[in-house]
Amino acid sequence: MPIDYPAVLELKTEAAPYSWRDRDVLLYALGIGMGADPLNEKELQFVNEAFATPRPLKVVPTFASVCVWGARPGVIDLNRLMLVDGERDITFHKPIPVVASVTADARVRGVHDKGKEKGAIIQNEIVVRDGDGDKIVTILSSTFARGDGRFGGPSEGMPEPHQVPRRAPDRSVDIPTRPDQALIYRLSGDRNPLHSDSEFARRAGFPRPILHGMCTYGLTCRAVLQTYADYDPSAFRRHRVRFSAPVFPGEIITVNLWKDGNSISIEAHVRERQITVVKNGLTMLG
Repeated sequence: MPIDYPAVLELKTEAAPYSWRDRDVLLYALGIGMGADPLNEKELQFVNEAFATPRPLKVVPTFASVCVWGARPGVIDLNRLMLVDGERDITFHKPIPVVASVTADARVRGVHDKGKEKGAIIQNEIVVRDGDGDKIVTILSSTFARGDGRFGGPSEGMPEPHQVPRRAPDRSVDIPTRPDQALIYRLSGDRNPLHSDSEFARRAGFPRPILHGMCTYGLTCRAVLQTYADYDPSAFRRHRVRFSAPVFPGEIITVNLWKDGNSISIEAHVRERQITVVKNGLTMLG
């Protein structure tokens, strides 16, 4: 059935309880490929808590994208076969702890009708708070519902995308993905068979399972961590990207970066297919 607009804008949940521990933090870091070189001690700090010389485990900032996996404002009847991630924009209010019990408030921020052939875009906002009620992160997500357009909602009003500079990138980072990376990443919460089942992927219009958009999101975070953040998660204030094409597990992603003060612009490509997979990316460092 079509999206019930404008009633969908009233959907919300408040103070839903969630928790995580170091195992979840470790699994997420492995899911975005950290630790591929077990002798890289800077990355090892995100995937290993057992050093000969004690040092704290670090949390990848984009762990925020899965830390309250399943939080949502309510049920929207959508064609699951045609759902893909559109955009993610996370604001970091304080460093993410290794172990936490938190609450999440979720609401529908906007729904946009792109037409029968172009689908719909659903924007949700999730605010994660610690035990004292202080904000840890605010997560803005856009889901592209390719099969749910023409429901009578507005077509305009989407936030303006960040524009990357026109000059040559200041840095470029090649990040390889593993053929089985989606199978590892899905253990952090997103069990959508689009990323693991070949038949489901073909029905959805893809030749084979695709990598999670949120995994690609984490890979762009890795690129900033290793270049301009000196592997310091507390330096992140915001991380935002827009997904423009899927990545297939096993491909190499080239992440181009432009630095202007504390702002890092991001664009990512798969050179083998000559396609841009992430556009309009922005990281704010503090």
